[in-house]
Amino acid sequence: MKTLLCAASLILAASSFAPRILHASDLPGIPPETVADYIHAIIEADRTFYTIHVVERQQKNGGTTAAENWRMKKNVLPLPAQFLMESSDLSMKTGLKVRYRLISLWPINPNNGPYSQSERDGLEAVRQHPERSATNTVKDGDQTYFQAIYADRAVSQACIGCHNAHPRSPKKNFALNEVMGGVVIEIPLAP
Repeated sequence: MKTLLCAASLILAASSFAPRILHASDLPGIPPETVADYIHAIIEADRTFYTIHVVERQQKNGGTTAAENWRMKKNVLPLPAQFLMESSDLSMKTGLKVRYRLISLWPINPNNGPYSQSERDGLEAVRQHPERSATNTVKDGDQTYFQAIYADRAVSQACIGCHNAHPRSPKKNFALNEVMGGVVIEIPLAP
């Protein structure tokens, strides 16, 4: 009995030194692919909702329109692409260094084209396989980023109507649900 009591005491004493996970921050890291998927799901949901339930609804009901020059005109909404870019700018001000933006092989605004061969290759990959993201690791100065590119589809008639009719659009035959470009998400990796 004395031996059993000693063994139990040793087990209790040893367990008090065992590591305990008390906070989420104590858990092993989340893979960057998973983090990028989470971020993309939020971006895509917000932008799709804005496009369908704000922009398209307003246009169908004769209400406020969305236009490129929304900052200069009263009662004009930002275009869905501008909504995403403005959200990205605001998120950068938090200091977290997670970056996201829209890119396309057929950008209306040349600044929205691929910045690198990696982005061009990623766009081609998601155009061929829109169900999968294209991932890579890229460097910007001293910082290394995990990069994921997700297909950006024409989710409504408002998307294709604007792009197909725009005088600077290099492509004029987009169809509903077609891949129009990509959403690039870049997450800083530890140095």
